[in-house]
Amino acid sequence: MSTLFNILSILVMVAVVFVLIRGLINMMRGGSGNTSNKLMQARVALQFVAVIFIVLALYYAKSQS
Repeated sequence: MSTLFNILSILVMVAVVFVLIRGLINMMRGGSGNTSNKLMQARVALQFVAVIFIVLALYYAKSQS
């Protein structure tokens, strides 16, 4: 179970980086402020999910030892 949470944590962290880069590109191109706001909200939500998966991975890794 710990391995599953590790893999999910990595996938969500990659998604965070992807959304962050999309937001930076949007900002550099002078894109819509609404789009920047939506990307920032998505990044914060993904970071929350990543933290939850990391905590669960640590919990299950600790409980198995």
